[in-house]
Amino acid sequence: MSADPITARLLRQAMPVFTTLASCLLVITIAAALYLGRDILVPVTLAILLSFVLVPGVRLLRRIRVPRALAVLVVVLTAFGALTGVALLIANETAQLASDLPRYQVTMREKIAALKETTAGSGTLSRMVDMVQDLSAELQPELKATPPDGAAGTATHPLHVQIAAAKAGLFGTLGTLVGPILHPLATTGLILIFTIFILLQREDLRNRAIRLAGTGDLRRTTAAIDDAVGRLSRFFLAQLGLNIAYGVVIGLGLWWIGVPNPILFGVLATVFRFVPYVGAVISTVLPLIVAAAVDPGWTMAIAVAILFLVVEPIAGHVIEPLLYGHSTGLSPIAVILAATLWAFLWGPIGLVLATPITVCLVVLGRHIERLWYLDVILGDRPALSPPEIFYQRMLANDPAEAIDQGRMFLKARALVTYYDEVVLAGLLMAQEDLSRGTLDRTRQDAVGTALRTVVSRLGAFPVRRKLGSGSATAGNSETSAAFDAIGPDRQVAAVVMRPADLAPRWQAARPVLCVSSRGPFDEAATLMLAQILGRHGLAADVMSMADLRRGERPADLSGIALVCFSYLEPVSLSQIRLNVRQARQAIPGVRVLVGFWRERDPASIDRLRRTLSADVLVTTLNGALDAALTFAKRG
Repeated sequence: MSADPITARLLRQAMPVFTTLASCLLVITIAAALYLGRDILVPVTLAILLSFVLVPGVRLLRRIRVPRALAVLVVVLTAFGALTGVALLIANETAQLASDLPRYQVTMREKIAALKETTAGSGTLSRMVDMVQDLSAELQPELKATPPDGAAGTATHPLHVQIAAAKAGLFGTLGTLVGPILHPLATTGLILIFTIFILLQREDLRNRAIRLAGTGDLRRTTAAIDDAVGRLSRFFLAQLGLNIAYGVVIGLGLWWIGVPNPILFGVLATVFRFVPYVGAVISTVLPLIVAAAVDPGWTMAIAVAILFLVVEPIAGHVIEPLLYGHSTGLSPIAVILAATLWAFLWGPIGLVLATPITVCLVVLGRHIERLWYLDVILGDRPALSPPEIFYQRMLANDPAEAIDQGRMFLKARALVTYYDEVVLAGLLMAQEDLSRGTLDRTRQDAVGTALRTVVSRLGAFPVRRKLGSGSATAGNSETSAAFDAIGPDRQVAAVVMRPADLAPRWQAARPVLCVSSRGPFDEAATLMLAQILGRHGLAADVMSMADLRRGERPADLSGIALVCFSYLEPVSLSQIRLNVRQARQAIPGVRVLVGFWRERDPASIDRLRRTLSADVLVTTLNGALDAALTFAKRG
């Protein structure tokens, strides 16, 4: 009987190992299936991607009441006819280029010889060429001829032996000739058939995808799949149009420069641009070689290089973002890994299909909850939210990244908003970990130290000042001008109260007292509140509840116009009511603000407002700042 709990515990401990092994086995199985089944999977994948491009054409014909079957056949046959024409054009241009290669070879030899003569004075290039030739000769094995029987020594001329293959039969000869032709034709036929049936059965396939994704929320699933299909279709059409335009511009530019076979190089530029990052570089190599071989000088080659260096950045960094956003939705490392993986599995066609396939996987990950990990692994969206990044940096005791994050935030938004949306949200995560008992004392101290560093460093950043209710005035330095972008949240945050604008009771040196609760992270929230108020002309003292209970109080209680209680950890309502009542008794006529930073439920907030006797209850630092500025004007 005692072995059962032990066995259960061992099984629970071994479950993560089994899960990891199962995941690895699943990945290996999928990779093997993709590799072994590439003859079938490649046509299916090409058909699916092609269907995304052809769907708008089918819809257009359906709008003018063309029957579905006829519309699909017209669109598919038109597309394959165009592809066949392009393939024949490439074959014709390639044959013409191959026939001209001997003439270009002579020019290249003359250029190499002239280049060697030019650098002969230094001898660097000559020595390198000679060294390579010597190494090649040394690495080649020496062929020795077998001397005749009874003779000694080695023959000076080796015997050359030629092995002739046996003559193949009729079927072998036919297989050798027809095999290279039948395979592409069979692949093309499969793509044609799959494309037709995918377009004909599009609604049925959509319904099956909805069933696989789950029918718990049919409306949401349908909207997600329709949105994904629409986005992918627009993306592929935009990419196809851009790449065709890119190839046309390159072809026209090469024709104007005088490079032979500009149509071939334009088509190759279109095709290779589907390959991420390196496609444009690959499409540049062959035109450069031909230009260098044709022109006795280097003018044509330089012009070709300039053409690609100008057109590619314009297409990639200007036109591409206008068509389908600043990126494909993929992280750069994901694009490189996907290209490497698919090239390994499916060869050159996998390199071309890498980006479209990965885009499909990311879209599925964003819309289907079961595949969320695909978006995390391959997508370009941050894996962690800004509050999560902030809290993780605090746990690592590395406030530098959080400070840089705050600087970037301050370029468009106010500091008080950064505190609300990022820092306070991170503090709530820390408080939840503390409540669960997962933060020890050492980690609490590290997080508190990092938080104080971030608050002090960000509090030193200058802001654009708007004195009182008057017009805005320039900051004290050019540094402050970098943070002058006034957004909706910064108009109030830019107000700095002057003593003349304050009510009489608020004209003391420190009219605000901020009191933190007993939690280890309440102090950080209270420091942020005091800092924000001080930056806007309402200087504040900071004290903890423990200090007040020990009898420590500000020297001049009569100068305090507002007491702010800051609560991050859960506190009983009776304790809050007691604190508010004691503050009113100690400082007659004082305003009381309660900051309850963890509460976000509107019903709970309304119940707290009715229960507490405070003047105002806020849940954000923006709300606290707005309330304090209002009190300071009215008195």
